[in-house]
Amino acid sequence: MIPQEPEAKKPEAKEEQVSELTPDFIKLLADTQRKADDYLDSWKRAQADFINYKRRAEQEKMEMGVYANTQLILSLLPVLDDFERAVDSLTPKLAKTDWVHGIRLVERKLRTVLQAQGVTPIKAVGEVFDPNLHEAVMHVSGEDGKVVRELQKGYRLHDKILRPSAVAVGNGEPVIAEQAEEPETAKEKETKKEE
Repeated sequence: MIPQEPEAKKPEAKEEQVSELTPDFIKLLADTQRKADDYLDSWKRAQADFINYKRRAEQEKMEMGVYANTQLILSLLPVLDDFERAVDSLTPKLAKTDWVHGIRLVERKLRTVLQAQGVTPIKAVGEVFDPNLHEAVMHVSGEDGKVVRELQKGYRLHDKILRPSAVAVGNGEPVIAEQAEEPETAKEKETKKEE
């Protein structure tokens, strides 16, 4: 004979099961659900924080690569200024010599190297004075609030200002004819001859 399996009890209706739950069990279930929701929220915040941290770290790494040479570039700008002053102060007779031509080539090469690194000059003369880009060192006759003369070139590295332009700003007084005519430099004369 084959042993018979005991009859399986029929599952009771859900309503009967819910009614059998004690208030302590319901409270425990609600507390557990609340804790699970809190843990899930904490996990989501931690994941978002990690993603933001990762994004910030990548951005800082990229900026560090772009701006790593800032101190070196700042050290080279006075050298470029000296080259420009030397070339500007040449007499027309000296401007035609071979060694001056070599000096100009070195100046252009230095300028090209700096431009390849993202260094660009800040336009100043004729522009409205902007304290973010220009440093006013004197007021002179000229259109009010406009940059009349650039005393030292300013430069930016990509979107950051390395050095503001040192400028003379117009004070609104009319320009005297003698002041308006500044002597031409050798560089300006050479440029006119080339044209």
